[in-house]
Amino acid sequence: MIQDQPIQQFLDELASKSATPGGGSAAAIMGAMGAALVGMVCNLTVGKKNYETVEAEMADVLARADALRAQSMDLIRADIEAFDRVMAAYALPRETEEDKAARGKAVQEALKAATEVPLVCARLCVDIIELSEIVAQKGNRNLISDAGVAVMAAHAALKSAALNVYVNAKGVKDEAFARDRVDRLETLLKEGEAKAVAVFETVKANL
Repeated sequence: MIQDQPIQQFLDELASKSATPGGGSAAAIMGAMGAALVGMVCNLTVGKKNYETVEAEMADVLARADALRAQSMDLIRADIEAFDRVMAAYALPRETEEDKAARGKAVQEALKAATEVPLVCARLCVDIIELSEIVAQKGNRNLISDAGVAVMAAHAALKSAALNVYVNAKGVKDEAFARDRVDRLETLLKEGEAKAVAVFETVKANL
């Protein structure tokens, strides 16, 4: 699986002429990196002197961050599969009216699926941003800059996932579906943007 590849191999494939992995997979791995950094701050807070009062909370945040990291990594493969499905649908024959109808239906179904994957990624990124806020405020002070990098990684992933929602939703002819998914996305963007900026400023002020 792509998740098991060495990072250099993933980057080489990302830079290659192949369309996958692409921006959606990059967004997912950025989100996973943010979650991993949240986990690191938690791991270096739990059991440390002067942090006894937040130890239980940090253990809970760690479990949540680990789960979000795993879910984000799963989205790398999901994004590739969704893109490949779109390409396969566009490659279907168009010789007869029946062909055209079947192709059109397949393309629309594939575009809907390709819209859902980055939308899930965006939701995970907002969750990671929220966890980074906790570790920035309560985690090991020696690692506050890492909490800042965590929120910036998650924020970049959120904005990157958003682009993939927009581009796929644009091709969906079901206007109600497309509007609903874009509305959900923009709610997440508004929420995540405000929190990410606040966490960054908190971290910067405490360096």
